[in-house]
Amino acid sequence: MKGRFAAVLPAGGLGKRMGGNIPKQLMVLGGKPVYRYSLETFLSMDEIAEVVMAVPADWKDHFEKEIFSDNASDKIRAKMKIVVGGAERWQSVENGVNALTSGAEYVLVHDVARPFISKEIILDVCKTLVEKGSCLVAKPAVDTIKIAKDGRVQQTIDRNTVWMAQTPQAASIALLKKLYGRIAAEPLNFTPTDEASILEYFGEPVYIVKGNTLNDKLTTPEDFEIFASRAR
Repeated sequence: MKGRFAAVLPAGGLGKRMGGNIPKQLMVLGGKPVYRYSLETFLSMDEIAEVVMAVPADWKDHFEKEIFSDNASDKIRAKMKIVVGGAERWQSVENGVNALTSGAEYVLVHDVARPFISKEIILDVCKTLVEKGSCLVAKPAVDTIKIAKDGRVQQTIDRNTVWMAQTPQAASIALLKKLYGRIAAEPLNFTPTDEASILEYFGEPVYIVKGNTLNDKLTTPEDFEIFASRAR
C-alpha cells in the first residue's frame, strides 16, 4: 500500500470555543504545538506519499517558519506542503485536495485537533479504502441518546445504531474532486461539517472504521487539561 495514500490536515479553524488569542492547533500540548502530533504521525508513515495542511491565511507564514525551519528534514520538505484554508472546513479540505501532486489514489482527511490518532487506525482506514471504498473513523455511542426540542425530550434513539464521527475520513481523490465540481455547479443547501456528509449527500456509500476515545477532538479548555495528561 506504500505511496497510494495522501493526507489533508485541515488546521484552518480559530478554535473560538477554546478561547485565547492563538488558534488552538498552535497551543502547546506536552511540549509541542497540538498540530505537530498528527502531522508527525502521518509524515512518519511510508504509506502516506504526501501531506497537505490547510491553515488560516493570517497564520500561514507562522506555520511555514515552524515546519520548514532550518533544521527541518529533507523528508518533511519533500513530503509536506501548506495551503491557505477556506471560509468553511470543507473548503479548506477542497483546497488541500486540489494541492495534491504526488499521484496518490486516495486521501485521508484528519483534523489536527485530534492529536493522538494512531498508526493502527490510519492503516485500518487505508485497508478499508482499498477493499470497500470511502470511509470514516467513528466510535460507538455509549450513552443513551435523546432527541430534544425546546428543552424537551422528543425521542430516545437506539444507541446501538449511533456512531460518533471522528477522523480520518477518506475517499478516492478522483471521487472527491468530482463531487467538488458538482458542488461548484450546484451549491449545497447546507454547510457540510465533514467529508462523510458530502459523500452521503451524493449517495456515495461510506463505511465505518472503529475509532476510540484517544482519537477524540480537542475543543474546550476542559479538554485541554485531559489531553495534556495524555501527552505526558
